[in-house]
Amino acid sequence: MTRLLTLLLALFAILLPARAADDISAVSRSVVRVVTVAMMNGEVVGFGHGSGIAISPTRIVTNAHVVESAVKYPQNVALGVVPSEGKKSYPARLVAIDTQRDLALIEMTEGRVPPAAVYSGPLDAGADVTALGYPGNVDLATARSAADYITPRNPVRSEGNMSNRESVDGVGMLVHTAKISRGNSGGPLVDQCGRIVGINSAITRADDGDSPFAFAISVRELARFLSEAGQSYNSIGTQCLSLAEADARDRAALDAEARAEAREKAASEAAARATRERKLAHVEEQALAARENRMALAGVLFVIGALGAGAGLMFHGQGKARNAKIAGGAGAALMIVAALLFITRPDARADLPEDTPAPAAGDKAPTVAAAGDFLCTIRPNRSRITVSSTADVPVSIDAKGCVNDRTQYARGADGRWQRILVPNQEATVTIASIDPAAQEYRVERYLLDAETMAKARATRAAMSVKSCAADEAAMTAFAAQQEAIRATLPGSPNERLVYECQKLAKKD
Repeated sequence: MTRLLTLLLALFAILLPARAADDISAVSRSVVRVVTVAMMNGEVVGFGHGSGIAISPTRIVTNAHVVESAVKYPQNVALGVVPSEGKKSYPARLVAIDTQRDLALIEMTEGRVPPAAVYSGPLDAGADVTALGYPGNVDLATARSAADYITPRNPVRSEGNMSNRESVDGVGMLVHTAKISRGNSGGPLVDQCGRIVGINSAITRADDGDSPFAFAISVRELARFLSEAGQSYNSIGTQCLSLAEADARDRAALDAEARAEAREKAASEAAARATRERKLAHVEEQALAARENRMALAGVLFVIGALGAGAGLMFHGQGKARNAKIAGGAGAALMIVAALLFITRPDARADLPEDTPAPAAGDKAPTVAAAGDFLCTIRPNRSRITVSSTADVPVSIDAKGCVNDRTQYARGADGRWQRILVPNQEATVTIASIDPAAQEYRVERYLLDAETMAKARATRAAMSVKSCAADEAAMTAFAAQQEAIRATLPGSPNERLVYECQKLAKKD
């Protein structure tokens, strides 16, 4: 049964083509149409609409002038939200409004929408921007009935450039060239990574052939409005890079680290050689001194021995046999000792035992077992950060790939432990992987459309492993199922977070 499931999942993976990730398409799923419907005696007497962007799963930012009729006539005007995906529209209520800034916050009383992130970093003149929303002139050309205005459909995108910043009635505005029209009001202006850089609010009149320009409320004004409304939101300040640029920067960072480690290793080896040479010179100096001292002692003893032998001969000539024997024997002994000392004199050259090389400062000590508790810190120069928090991540993994005592990871072909996470609510698939030996944790996020999410969830439904400590057969099927989910994903992620992990001391 396990083998059959594995084959079916592999076939399923082959039949599903992968597409490229698109940040603008991803944030488009956070764009909604905001509608107002005026009722009188049970009949519709008025209808208005604009655009909005989800700042949380249930709360939408739009323009104040889009919802002003619902503010003036709360008993007669209903608010509604039409997501870009799905089959339903949802009622909404007003949460906060600021007519000076022309901003409003409304809440869906049903349903959920993927929230977008706000870009808090610098935006230079000339930067590429994209307007998303529901322009009225497109509606006039395509809508065939009132039902088309409350039927979910993708927002229209229009590309342009950031021109400059202006203050209009004391409100900070971005002037840009992305084409918008009535109906775009309240929709987002986003950067190439899909982060909100402004809320579209107005356009210039194009009389007598004048070129039109658009105005978007700056994120500084948006941030103040949301803060005053007590609304939390996801703010990202990192530079927008394409995935190719992020990959190139990652390779450059790894190359720089490798070069730095090589320089540190070369410096360490040079220092070790210099130390060894100093030690060797000192040892050789000592060896030469010992050799010379030994030879000098041998010479002195030889001379004394020779004198003793001469004295013995002299005593023998005088007939003093006993003295002759003592002097001659002592002299001969001293000469023999002198000869031995000379023969066994030390070598003038010396050597040192080979040192055990110490690891260079940049070398990482290998991890003996693929297990332990880690605290992982983001590496911005190796990451592409578009929508996610970059707080430190604690990771605990055992030798069988059980992470944080609850989630089973599978061993990939590259030796990393990995898990593809497919949530029920969020329209995001995450591939999390950890390499304990390299002490690296990696998170890749795919921001997906409803159809692709449905395929991923359908594949996940056959999951054979839902907790830790699975048997080998189940793990084989689990690994195949993970690859089948991967095959439903685009060719590249929208976001890649790379963390460097430090192993924590064991708890008592």
